[in-house]
Amino acid sequence: MEGWPRAKITAYLRAVDAYPLSSYFPVLDPFPEGLALRDNYERTALGNVRCMTRDDDADQNPFIDYTVLGLHILETYGCDFNTRDVAMVWMGNLPFHKVYTAEAVAYRNLVNGLEPPHTARYRNPYREWIGAQIRADMWGYVNPGNPERAAGFAYRDASLSHTGNGIYGAMWASACIATAFATDDPRQVITAGLAEIPADCRLAGAVRDTIAWAGECPAWEDAWERVCARYGGYHPVHVINNTYVIVLSLLYGGGDLERSICLAVMGGWDTDCTGATVCSIVGAMCGADALPEKWVGPLNDRLESIVHGFQDSRISNLARRTVVLANASGEGADDAPSEWRHPCVG
Repeated sequence: MEGWPRAKITAYLRAVDAYPLSSYFPVLDPFPEGLALRDNYERTALGNVRCMTRDDDADQNPFIDYTVLGLHILETYGCDFNTRDVAMVWMGNLPFHKVYTAEAVAYRNLVNGLEPPHTARYRNPYREWIGAQIRADMWGYVNPGNPERAAGFAYRDASLSHTGNGIYGAMWASACIATAFATDDPRQVITAGLAEIPADCRLAGAVRDTIAWAGECPAWEDAWERVCARYGGYHPVHVINNTYVIVLSLLYGGGDLERSICLAVMGGWDTDCTGATVCSIVGAMCGADALPEKWVGPLNDRLESIVHGFQDSRISNLARRTVVLANASGEGADDAPSEWRHPCVG
């Protein structure tokens, strides 16, 4: 249901008697008119999940591949990687026809001889969309308890393809993930992310408004309507409206993984990306041992990727490799407080 507005998602879930959502998206057979799921439901809907598939559909960014690429970048270049290193990894591992929007523009600009950060600026109408934010997970994973360092990693990555709020969205998300290893308070996570981006940027203003209105609305739907009235005019893949969905999901989810993910999906817009970012944050709060079998069991510890050497990986093995990088990253490593240590390997 990626790209569906909240009203359409609600209508589908009510039709299948699954509102509010509490599991993988169910399939209604036959689909009601105007409510057909994307073709990828045959691998990703309730009862059909066998692994973490490499892509959500044929025309959007392979966000799982970017998390894997983040691991590859760090294992190849170390924590001192630069934006040009990111570009080289992209061109060596991502087929051009498998990247889209801002990433496709940056890739094209690289091939045509432009260098970062001009790759992000030249003829790029997508430069403040959500693409860099969905690449931010790895930078938070390897910097537990260190949001500033995580945001710095995200800046180097995002500058290849995004500008302004497109970069700030990645910095905010990576800082939130890093902070989530050190606290189970969603509000603290959100504000830690805010501390790493300019206070006067549009994204920060939207996040602050969302926090304030959530404090005034007992029901998440009412808060969503209020924020949407102010910020709902952006493109469905823009970083600002999708970030306020993430913030609402964290605040009303209260640290519960299932409720947080489902709120993100029910919020509409770029549902796969917002759900994934929320899951990274709350998953970091919970740790592997607390992840519900209902959600992780169907994945069978398998992840698909187009990145060479990662085509069919064990999620647990990727997690262990990530921990090695986190423990070797200098700040936030062996000398960090125990509550900052990675809980991702149960």
